[in-house]
Amino acid sequence: MHMLKSMTGYGRARERIDNYDITVEIKSVNNRTLDVSVKLPRAYTFAEERIKPLLLSLGINRGKIDVFVSVEAPANDGAKLELDEGYAAQYIDALKKLRDMYALPDDISVMKVAENRDVFTVTKPEDDLEADWERIRTVLSTAAERFDGARKAEGERLVADVRTKLETVSSIVDDIEARAGDAVAEYQARLMKKIKEAIAETGAAVDESRVVTECAIFADRVATDEETVRLRSHIKAFYDTLDGDGPAGRNLDFWCQEMNREANTTGSKAQNAAITADVVAIKCELEKIREQIQNIE
Repeated sequence: MHMLKSMTGYGRARERIDNYDITVEIKSVNNRTLDVSVKLPRAYTFAEERIKPLLLSLGINRGKIDVFVSVEAPANDGAKLELDEGYAAQYIDALKKLRDMYALPDDISVMKVAENRDVFTVTKPEDDLEADWERIRTVLSTAAERFDGARKAEGERLVADVRTKLETVSSIVDDIEARAGDAVAEYQARLMKKIKEAIAETGAAVDESRVVTECAIFADRVATDEETVRLRSHIKAFYDTLDGDGPAGRNLDFWCQEMNREANTTGSKAQNAAITADVVAIKCELEKIREQIQNIE
């Protein structure tokens, strides 16, 4: 059976490769769309455009995903640090202007300016970049597998919980259908009682056809069979979506709204305290289900 994934997950891997100590962490939370943020050391920012496709290959479609990559490189890793003279000059001029405009203390120093890492550029030969990527990719792949495994495990837990709650909704629908006929019978009994009381007081004759007509009108007004049939149809569609392939969060949310709509109509039509209580119970379960499926991709 296809298993849905949670949008919440975490995966971490750390390896030492060729004297490079590399750590990759991936974490995610729910989000309506896919939003991937990658943080890399300055010398390895070239890898960002390669990291996102690797994550997409896992079948990730929704969620806010943060990827953190840490690299401790050996002293002879071939990186060349240079001063971006043009940027540094503009930056220092801007600091001086800020100082003069607002009469700020003059604490412009080498270390203060160096705090802005953009004044430096880091370059490496193309061959070194490819070797760096292979090292990062190795660790990233391990972290991604663990991340995906965590999302699957959390998805299994969410789906199991949702199924249990949906079974409760289905059983409550059984109760509503069983009680629907009782509601009409109770109304007929109340109507006959009132008629008999009126006869006792006035001695008028009973118009049985009128009683039957009134009961039929009431039965049609409070009938909830169409709503419960649609509810069952939506429940089946919800189950089918759970068992289907691919992301399902948005579709599950849609079916949850449709079930809630039918429950509301049932509650407004039913003239029976027990059915009203059942509808409230259904709405409570649907709210719990909706909270859970917000985390499903």
